[in-house]
Amino acid sequence: MARIGLVAHDDRKDELCRWAEAHRETLSRHELWGTGTTGSRVMAATGLDVNLLKSGPLGGDQQLGAMICEGRLDVLIFFIDPLTAQPHDVDVKALTRLATLYDVLSAHNRPTADAVLAAL
Repeated sequence: MARIGLVAHDDRKDELCRWAEAHRETLSRHELWGTGTTGSRVMAATGLDVNLLKSGPLGGDQQLGAMICEGRLDVLIFFIDPLTAQPHDVDVKALTRLATLYDVLSAHNRPTADAVLAAL
């Protein structure tokens, strides 16, 4: 069982929910963690249990980063909106940097998320 972090920028939340719905059966075999709004939306769309952290801009991205540093997260699925400026961009960059630094599987779009989930 992998510990999977789920997060998406506002303009990508619907896409992440559709992805989670398509992979509901596989995701149900893993421990899911999500930032507040994203995790709540995934739970509503799929009925899956998601451990909720704070909203991304309120510290949820940093909570996921801390989990990576502590070895408590195996996969990061983060659907990023590259065309919209984010007020908490430094947190986003820190989270993606930590996933890279600690060799955590990470995906930022649907095709990569499909590949990562298939590898579990």
